[in-house]
Amino acid sequence: MSESTLRLFFALPCPREQAAAICRWRDEQALQGRPVPPQNLHLTLAFLGAQPADCLAGLQRLAADLDCPAFELTLDRLITLGKGFICLQPSAPPPALDYLAAALRAQLATLGLVLDSRPFLPHLTLTRHGHERVHGHSPAFGWTVDRFVLFVSETTAQGARYRELGSWPLRASGTTVTAVPD
Repeated sequence: MSESTLRLFFALPCPREQAAAICRWRDEQALQGRPVPPQNLHLTLAFLGAQPADCLAGLQRLAADLDCPAFELTLDRLITLGKGFICLQPSAPPPALDYLAAALRAQLATLGLVLDSRPFLPHLTLTRHGHERVHGHSPAFGWTVDRFVLFVSETTAQGARYRELGSWPLRASGTTVTAVPD
């Protein structure tokens, strides 16, 4: 990837206290695979992949224009996705989470960015490259989601590092979401 290309994604960052609690629990479970570092824990809203660096201003404007409510997120289900991604997932995703992901996807389409056609599947990856399939309940890990972030993924000698390029607040709770945008 050239210096003028960035590997980008919009996500919900996991708060530091919750990340520490999740990693303690994960490590006690002796889950297979390579653990995701606490500072990299997040829930992806939209993976953009390699994008030209000059698209950042447009992405930042798009994010600033989104109007979505804050919400409570609870991750309480342990699943394995794809080829060995052991993850936490909400057993009941809040409507505001689906709304935020759909609104972001719709706005990205107006910029000509076509995302993966698979349906949104909210999850927080705990380990990568696990060889076992795990499913079941986990302790409930939750927080108030009051912002979303544009991250760049950078490769370092220690592995991937996710760096914030921008953060946008969600509006105060008390408003409800009635429909997911098309």
